[in-house]
Amino acid sequence: MTDAPPQLGEISHGSEMSVPTLQSNLDSNDSSTNGNASIQTAKDSIYNSERHPATQNVKDSISNGQVDDPVPPSTLHRADKNIPFRPKAQRPVAETVKDQHAKTTNELSNLAGSRAPPSNPAATGQPLTHYHSFFYNLLSWENPRATTLSFIFTVLFIFGARYLPALRWSFKVLYLALGVTAAAEAAGKLVFSQGLASSFRPRRYYTIPREALEASLEDVEQLINFFVIEFQRVLFAENLVHTITAFAATLLSYWLIRFLPFWGLSLIAVSTIYLGPLIYITNQEFIDQQLENASGIINTQANQVRDLAGHHAGRASNTVKAYAGDYTSKASSYIGSARHRSNSPELSYSSNPPKQSGPGSPPQYTSSDFPHAPKQEPTPGVASHREQYEKSEFGGQAEPSY
Repeated sequence: MTDAPPQLGEISHGSEMSVPTLQSNLDSNDSSTNGNASIQTAKDSIYNSERHPATQNVKDSISNGQVDDPVPPSTLHRADKNIPFRPKAQRPVAETVKDQHAKTTNELSNLAGSRAPPSNPAATGQPLTHYHSFFYNLLSWENPRATTLSFIFTVLFIFGARYLPALRWSFKVLYLALGVTAAAEAAGKLVFSQGLASSFRPRRYYTIPREALEASLEDVEQLINFFVIEFQRVLFAENLVHTITAFAATLLSYWLIRFLPFWGLSLIAVSTIYLGPLIYITNQEFIDQQLENASGIINTQANQVRDLAGHHAGRASNTVKAYAGDYTSKASSYIGSARHRSNSPELSYSSNPPKQSGPGSPPQYTSSDFPHAPKQEPTPGVASHREQYEKSEFGGQAEPSY
């Protein structure tokens, strides 16, 4: 062991060791600056991509629930990457049924909650029933699932009433239930000395609560008043379009009932009531345009007919006035000539004027003024006065005046 200082050997170029130098420090600063710039560039790219319209549309779709699976498999954690991506069309049927059931329940609740008196009263000022709002909501297809279900159930009820002997089935169920109950009660008393049916008898018979009964009666009253009010509104032309529509429907029903059974006419009426508003809502713009054109044509024709009627009425009035003036002048001329003849002294009413007697003297009469008196008995078997006279002695003379 010597006291000489240790000697450093040469460092090979292939060695992994690096000795820090001034140049190396400068290079490291440049690389860090470049790295920071790269990071800032990446941040700017991400920020710009988030503000891109396509990215914003995707975000809006996710927030509105219009995307089937908003989280793609690439963004899931490593432990969740085994979950397959399922589009909406490939989801299980149970999930679709559950979703539709929830929507249908919600629409039925909305339909039931729409039973409130409308704010617009009738033309007489009296308030309408809550069934006006209910049927308007039902037939306007604001809740399509609820309206579809009610339409299907109504059609099924019509077919059931036509083809199913529901009344006979009701009596059959009743007599079977009563027969089984009576047989079980009799057999129990014979075998067990205790009736079987009576053992299931409740301690208190079921009764309808007064509140429920009053609510049901009030609901029935509102339903009856709905039909009564609507009939009067149509009858007294509160809305002319509704009155004309009701007239056309009743006229068509009058002719169809001669060829169709009642259930067929009911089916046509229900289909028209439900599907008519749906067709109008679907093609509202086209139908309104056609109705506006028809209204314009009708108004034009009505104006022409009104002008033509006024023209003919004026001509008829002038003709009547002319005839009236002509007849008035003729009547005046006749009256004037009659007055002139009555005032003329040459006119005489009779060629043999009656004998005039002086004032205060009695009237003068001759025998010729009186009839001949009969001088023989009446001829038997002759009832007529003329025949009696002809067969008398004065028969050949002129008949005296009576």
